[in-house]
Amino acid sequence: MQRYMKSSMPYLGVPTPPHRRICRELFACHPLADFACCHDTVLALWRGATHREHRYAAIELASARRYAEFQTTRALPMYEEMIVSGAWWDYVDALAHRLGDILRREPSRTKARLRVWARSPDLWKRRAAILSQLGFKHETDLALLHDCIAPSMRSDEFFLRKAIGWALRDLAWSDPATVVRYVKRWEADLSPLTRREALKNVPDGASR
Repeated sequence: MQRYMKSSMPYLGVPTPPHRRICRELFACHPLADFACCHDTVLALWRGATHREHRYAAIELASARRYAEFQTTRALPMYEEMIVSGAWWDYVDALAHRLGDILRREPSRTKARLRVWARSPDLWKRRAAILSQLGFKHETDLALLHDCIAPSMRSDEFFLRKAIGWALRDLAWSDPATVVRYVKRWEADLSPLTRREALKNVPDGASR
């Protein structure tokens, strides 16, 4: 697991299904009273981690349904710390979904923050912003998606090229025509990798 993830932090070797089951059982036995308690516990797990599963547990706690009401812009500094210090795709991609939860709850303030992140010198904040609307389907804010993609279009960074392709591919499940138009409009700026990823879910013939 450590070799596959190219991780300097060691693994305990606990696969995802039992890890998630253990987390659910533990969280049920030790409910947290309010946002501050949840926030502090997540960061204590994250900062004190000696193995990668400890940080996965912090993400599971932050993502627990029982604490869904805590997904507000108050949580953004916590997620920012986790994204910047985690600095790898497995952490960042999971946390991008939490950004999406916050975006749904407080769209105006969250959009402003995501647009700032999309221009950050930190590639992982950029990736998180690009992926924040995964699963939004017809609710996708196309202007926001473009604003998060545009600063990274010409980047040589693999993780940004891949993220742009993934975000567009996800949108193509619900709106392939928009994705085709977008790829054609920005073809000169999008890498071949991004274009391939973006059009994977487009029906045969629709991309012509």
